[in-house]
Amino acid sequence: MRKGIHPEYRPVVFRDRAADYAFLTRSTMTSERTIEWEDGRTYPVVDVEISDVSHPFYTGTARVLDTAGRVERFERRYGKGGGA
Repeated sequence: MRKGIHPEYRPVVFRDRAADYAFLTRSTMTSERTIEWEDGRTYPVVDVEISDVSHPFYTGTARVLDTAGRVERFERRYGKGGGA
């Protein structure tokens, strides 16, 4: 890699405010805010609106849209197409 053209890759805490969950990882994200982590060190913190802890797909609360029922209802109401 060429020197001086890449952003700094360092430990950053991502905090999901909706689920009150935080995790430490490495990233190039920057933030003015900091947080003291469990290891006693201070890291930049980035607040996110959703993570795997609060996302409906991962929590099992996702709803499935019944498109087949809607198509059948449309066909009953307006008849099966195929007009000329």
